[in-house]
Order: sequence, then C-alpha cells, then structure tokens
Amino acid sequence: MASFEMDDRKKIGLGLTGFGIFFTILGVVFLFDKGLLAMGNILFLSGVALTIGPKSTLGFFMKPQNFKGTISFGAGFFFVIIGWPIIGMILESYGFVVLFSGFWPTLSVFAQRIPVLGWVLQHPLLRSLIDRYRGKRVPV
Repeated sequence: MASFEMDDRKKIGLGLTGFGIFFTILGVVFLFDKGLLAMGNILFLSGVALTIGPKSTLGFFMKPQNFKGTISFGAGFFFVIIGWPIIGMILESYGFVVLFSGFWPTLSVFAQRIPVLGWVLQHPLLRSLIDRYRGKRVPV
C-alpha cells in the first residue's frame, strides 16, 4: 500500500484548496460577487498545483480526455475575471464536473464512511441512486 506523506508543501496546498472552495461558496452566497469568486478560483488552482505538483497539475489538465473540461473551466475563469460571474460560474461548474467525474465514485465511498453523512447516504433511496451511478445492477 502506498503511503501519502504530508510534507509542508502539500499541507499548504490543501489549505489553499480549502480556502479556494470556501471563497467560491462565499462568492455565490453573496450573489456572485466577482472579487470573491476570482479569489476562490486563484486559491483553488494554486492549492491543487501545490498539492499534486505543477507537473502533475499540467498533465492532468492537458490530458486529451480532459480538454472539454479544461476549456470550459478556463473560459469560466476568464468570464469571472472580466466581470460576468454568473456565466463564468456556469461554465466553471460544468468544467469541474467533467474534469473530476472520475473521482466521484471514490468520493462517494469516502463520504459513506463519515459517521453522520454515511448514515444519510445509506438511506435506501440515495443508496439506489449511488448504486445506479456506479453501474451496479439495482432491482426495480
């Protein structure tokens, strides 16, 4: 089993990523405040780059199967910067879902192991939706 060592660079990267998500949510709550959204985007991208490394970050965003998500996320980032935050956030959200769609099953398994959230996700209705998304056969 490979171990995930947390050096200072990765800790700072995870912190920046967390602050980026926080500022993005705060920007949406404050009716698409472009300053908060732009700061959230910059913090998120710099946090990802510090966490996994600049070479791995460029490799991830430049994979041919990720081009659609990368272009959408980049265009959304551009629209937020020039002052069209609603269009920018729609494009960024689409790009985020396309880019990180391979991580959703892993995130689902992780979330089911969190005490309170796991109990909610074990509800039969949500359980059938999760299993259907994973591609498991669900009896009707």
